[in-house]
Amino acid sequence: MTLIENPEQLTQVTAIFAGLALSAAAGLRVFLPLLALAVASRMGYVDLGNQFEWLSNPMILLVLGTATVVEVASYYLPWVDNLLDTVATPAAIGSGTLIATALLPEMNSALQWGLGLLLGGGPAAVVQGTTVVTRGASTATSGGLANPIVATAETGGSIAVAGLAFVVPLLIGVLVIFVVGYLLIRIVRFLFRRRRSSTGAYNDPREDSSQPPQS
Repeated sequence: MTLIENPEQLTQVTAIFAGLALSAAAGLRVFLPLLALAVASRMGYVDLGNQFEWLSNPMILLVLGTATVVEVASYYLPWVDNLLDTVATPAAIGSGTLIATALLPEMNSALQWGLGLLLGGGPAAVVQGTTVVTRGASTATSGGLANPIVATAETGGSIAVAGLAFVVPLLIGVLVIFVVGYLLIRIVRFLFRRRRSSTGAYNDPREDSSQPPQS
């Protein structure tokens, strides 16, 4: 991203925070934040530079728009939503990485993509991981009947965050940092408890045949 002189456009600093927010939104819906970034670039609200100006191409906008509609609608189909989660995680990481990289200041290509993966792919992965756990719990407890509610909340959240990323990028960017950090801690604790529970069940002393019988 190049430096912008128009005060109505994102600056280099606010663009980084906007990238964080959009990347997190990609964890909710893969294509929607990308579409928002492409539209913003097309409208001249953000200058992505020569390397990423292809995002504002009308054909790319059409493809992203179609992909967004298909993705949003697919999450309302029973069992398809859970199937999508298996491919949505790597797709969300890729989307978040692309978004963050495009909004970073121009620098060495390898460094720029590396930072994009860290600042964009990371938040997208954490948020997407949370949605997988949430949808899995919804499917297990309601037989999938509550999944449309989860899908609506995810889509609404992605739209809200993507929109706020261009309106109040600093505020929403800082908020995303705290939320992603909180979610990461929750995911790590969940996985740790799950592993500890599984290990404890496997090593249950009551089932340990090596213990000598008591007289």
